[in-house]
Amino acid sequence: MKLRKFLAGSAIVLTTTAFSATSAHAACATDGMPSSQSKPGGYPERALTMVVPYGPAGGSGQVAQAMAQAVSDLTGISINRDHKPGGSGTVGMTAFMATPSDGYTVMEHIDDASSAHALDSGRPNPAADLVPLVTSQITFSQIYIRTNEERFNDWNSFVKWVKAQNGKATIANVSKEGSMERVTMKFITDATGMKIQQISFDKGAPRYGALAGGQVDALFEQPGDVRKFLDAGKFKPILTILKKRPGAFADVPSLTDAGLDFDPLFRFRGFYVKKDAPADRVAWLQWAFQKAYCQDSYQKFNDSKYMTLIESFRDTAGSRELIDTTVMQYREVYKQMGLAVK
Repeated sequence: MKLRKFLAGSAIVLTTTAFSATSAHAACATDGMPSSQSKPGGYPERALTMVVPYGPAGGSGQVAQAMAQAVSDLTGISINRDHKPGGSGTVGMTAFMATPSDGYTVMEHIDDASSAHALDSGRPNPAADLVPLVTSQITFSQIYIRTNEERFNDWNSFVKWVKAQNGKATIANVSKEGSMERVTMKFITDATGMKIQQISFDKGAPRYGALAGGQVDALFEQPGDVRKFLDAGKFKPILTILKKRPGAFADVPSLTDAGLDFDPLFRFRGFYVKKDAPADRVAWLQWAFQKAYCQDSYQKFNDSKYMTLIESFRDTAGSRELIDTTVMQYREVYKQMGLAVK
């Protein structure tokens, strides 16, 4: 595909990351950081607020809860989560940008913030207009069906069935045109010749419920977000959107196995503060969120969500590099898709 040449030559961090089936960390990324940090001028003197641009049940809500707990356990400072779903993250971003720049409000966001800026440079650039405190999750996607599905049972039979439905087949996905999920599905449908309706859900719970309840035929999601459905035997993956099969999903075909020749896009999640917050408070937040990544509770959470199959940690500098590369990546993709890049 046209995308391949661009990605191969861009030295993208994600596509060159080595995959590992190990889930235990003998050493953690921030073990060398001090175990405590002096509060600058007594800050924080009260609880922090974390704006979360998605619902509590999805992957973003889950990672926000886990990180807030880890930071609180580390520092003794409470964090109140304020969920503001809508517009694939734009509602939450708008609300966050309207908050005071005093360091008392942080935000969780995903790669949607980078792709939104890539499409419209007037939207906040999370690498420049914000300070990335930490990137704490990087993961891949899969396509899921119900385990008791009788019309198809694997990737090949699913593709065959979809093609026979004359465009009436459905898959639950996010709503934002140009998102990682939507772009990836375009690559897949273009390569296979499938025509499938993408049914939009901004919140995770209704999206998962649509597959569980039979309202859609398939689901595009990340494995950690639907772990409880996998463990309960209700969902099963039929395609892993990676070049090679990770050990945790050794029996699920990869892109290469399915004959799909494009480089995968990834989901990443992190935490931010406004760039004009007081520098000493930003430094304290960087320590708190990066050190919290290595809290036992957060490491166990990431492990339980398959977030240790790819190295997930990026500090502020690494997060900026990741975001800058992602913005360039998506701008090229959008141009090739014929979207108006502003």
